[in-house]
Amino acid sequence: MRARTATALVVLTLLTGSACTAGAAHPPPPADDVIKAATRSLTDDCLTRRGLTPKSGRQRVSDALFGTGRAELSLRLPTGYVVRAHTDGCLAAAQRRLYGDQDRWFRTSVVVNNLRPEAARTGHPLSEVRAAHRAEIAEWRRLRARALTTATALLKGGGTHPKGNQ
Repeated sequence: MRARTATALVVLTLLTGSACTAGAAHPPPPADDVIKAATRSLTDDCLTRRGLTPKSGRQRVSDALFGTGRAELSLRLPTGYVVRAHTDGCLAAAQRRLYGDQDRWFRTSVVVNNLRPEAARTGHPLSEVRAAHRAEIAEWRRLRARALTTATALLKGGGTHPKGNQ
């Protein structure tokens, strides 16, 4: 689980600009990279708190990371596919921490990530499908902005415990 330390250091370096030369302006790292690094840090910490290591066995680590039993979240897409997710794993805990509401993030991200397949299935232009899902896209952007703010603070502060550096 030490890979998170290296990932966090790379992102932290990018965030603080410590590798910058005097007067040079560098764009911030992509939001995806920051959120992924924070998610990795949170999930690694969660697995460590549960006493798991890479040698704990693939199934035990997978169960702890993704959850077990019947998936609590479910959404049927216009394409006919059903997407499901658990709320009891380390990944779910990381999503709750970053996005503030795992259920809302699950639903909006599944819809937004499947706009192209919906357009292909219905035969409507992607612009029409996007217009029909304007509320979900706005919610996705709001939740993503929250996640980026939380992830940035988490990586700068170095603490991933839900109540700070404990």
